[in-house]
Amino acid sequence: MGIISDGRKALSLVQKAVNNRHVAREVRTRLTAVPLQPVNHFRVAVYFADGAVNMYQIRQWYKPLAVLARTWPVVVLSRNAHGARALLMDGALPVAFVPTVRSLEKYIAEQDIRIVLYVNQNTRNFQMFRYGHRWHVFINHGESDKMYMTTNQFKAYDYALIAGDAARARLRRVLWDYDFATRTIAIGRPQADHYSGALPYSPDERTVVLYAPTWEGDRPSAHYGSVRTHGEALAAGILASPAHRLIYRPHPRSGVVDPEYGAVNARIINMIRSANRADSAAQHVFDDGADLGWQLAAADVAVVDISAMVYDRLAAGKPLLVTRPADNRAVVDTHGYLGDAEWLDAAASGDIVAAVRRLQDDPLAVERLGEWVRHYFGDASPGAATARFHGAIAELMDRWEAWHVRTADGADELESDAAELGDE
Repeated sequence: MGIISDGRKALSLVQKAVNNRHVAREVRTRLTAVPLQPVNHFRVAVYFADGAVNMYQIRQWYKPLAVLARTWPVVVLSRNAHGARALLMDGALPVAFVPTVRSLEKYIAEQDIRIVLYVNQNTRNFQMFRYGHRWHVFINHGESDKMYMTTNQFKAYDYALIAGDAARARLRRVLWDYDFATRTIAIGRPQADHYSGALPYSPDERTVVLYAPTWEGDRPSAHYGSVRTHGEALAAGILASPAHRLIYRPHPRSGVVDPEYGAVNARIINMIRSANRADSAAQHVFDDGADLGWQLAAADVAVVDISAMVYDRLAAGKPLLVTRPADNRAVVDTHGYLGDAEWLDAAASGDIVAAVRRLQDDPLAVERLGEWVRHYFGDASPGAATARFHGAIAELMDRWEAWHVRTADGADELESDAAELGDE
């Protein structure tokens, strides 16, 4: 059995390698149809070492970065062929495909990149950190109180652009010997200034409920996903109500660890299709599109798991329910909003319509929500976060100029140590 298992693994690796080469060739072919990028043109780079499965982490930054690029040209440094293909198909930002350390080094030498932005904690970020004379800035892919948001990896970056007071307080509880005043810059949630997208239904008198669960998680402490524990009963309750419309937006990684989680997700999608066939006016929505924004703005009430979606919804300033993890090993930080959230237990999921109505009719809940919005995002009025984001980049550009002048007599050498790092 061991020999058979090893053989299957070897075959899988070979097939994966062949597929990666095929996709890499496709990416290079696509790039030949794109106008050549001028030398020394780009000032800001977004480093993205992931494949297509994690595209959601960078897609939410497309619109804020496209606006930023009007002042400082922005390019995405893509290390993965599948990720590069997805980026090129989206066509939101210029892309440089740099799969090897040598190709990355060559591209960096040709451009005037002064700020490198990171949307996640991919281990290959370390390969980019070797390049000095530029700022390495963590912008993350969402605000949340998950344990991911307090990792000591924050210290690896020169700066972190954070949402607001809640983020800084969260980091203070965990990080030792970290200069919060200098290395963190609060910008709010610039994505909230770009919520858009055409509604896939015709608005009517129905109350719109967004259910946006996260994935199942890869360890007990991160078992925040509610699809298996809350999902079917919740969906059934909304779909059975003629006064409600469901928007179901599951996490793109749903089912990658737990097949049963994926099976329940598929059943909910089929439930939506069946409900729409039974009543075409219901216009329930299964949403797996790239755009995130219209859902948050359109929904009267959102039901979300402990994830960045809690805070995406907070930034919209509209009512939400948070599913309580059924696994008591899941780590829940109750120091912030989650200590005062409107919770939905698994046992109450079937009563979702009543829970939604109670929340909408509670003026104190609305008042508390406003206070938490300010704590997490500061001024959430239209355009305020975008102004702070651009201000932060401008400040870092000024700091770059100051350091550049100070060190002008030193050569900006790029050590050719690709062999040491691994030319992959």
